Amino acid sequence: MTTRQAGLRERKKQATRKALREAALRLALERGPDNVRVDDIAEAAGVSPRTYNNYFSSREEAIVAAVTAEREFRVAAAVADRAGTRLADDVVGAVVEQYTDSGEPGRDALLLITTSPALRNVFLDAAAAIELPLTEAINGRLGETDPYAARVLAASVAAAVHVALDRWLQPAAASLAAGGFVVPAGSLPDLLRAALAPLAPAFDAAEERARHDEHR
Repeated sequence: MTTRQAGLRERKKQATRKALREAALRLALERGPDNVRVDDIAEAAGVSPRTYNNYFSSREEAIVAAVTAEREFRVAAAVADRAGTRLADDVVGAVVEQYTDSGEPGRDALLLITTSPALRNVFLDAAAAIELPLTEAINGRLGETDPYAARVLAASVAAAVHVALDRWLQPAAASLAAGGFVVPAGSLPDLLRAALAPLAPAFDAAEERARHDEHR
């Protein structure tokens, strides 16, 4: 397969993934997530159910994918692009920027997630997807001098984001159970910064080791 063919194939796959996740969210907003079948999503996206299963393992995963929209890759790209400044600050800035973009998840999509326990759980679990792309970005920043540092730091970031999102959504679940309005608690940027703050010394230490190894 030529490079051009591989590029075309990858773009087609990305287009199919986008069509599926957008169809999933649209149908969920129209009908409610419990009234959407995988077959419905596949039909709306113009593919077979078998093709759907090559991209997503459940309807919840597809719906949440429309909300997160491969955000983990944008976080990693932002960290890689900001080389030259303090790594800890760049990671926090990238996470806060990508998780609090006013266009995502959007009021209706956020309401959908907070009112569905299944969607809420998948949304929280999606934070783990940050680990691998962020590992590569951190490795690039540190010069790959330590086989463990980047992976451990990226996994810690994923865990911190999960904690922040969980804290943000917990009051929403409680208010729903009480029959009240669904309103996430507090400022998400503040919660993300607070959850990531304990990781700063580890990032600083990893950068210092990388600088020391570079000048040896």
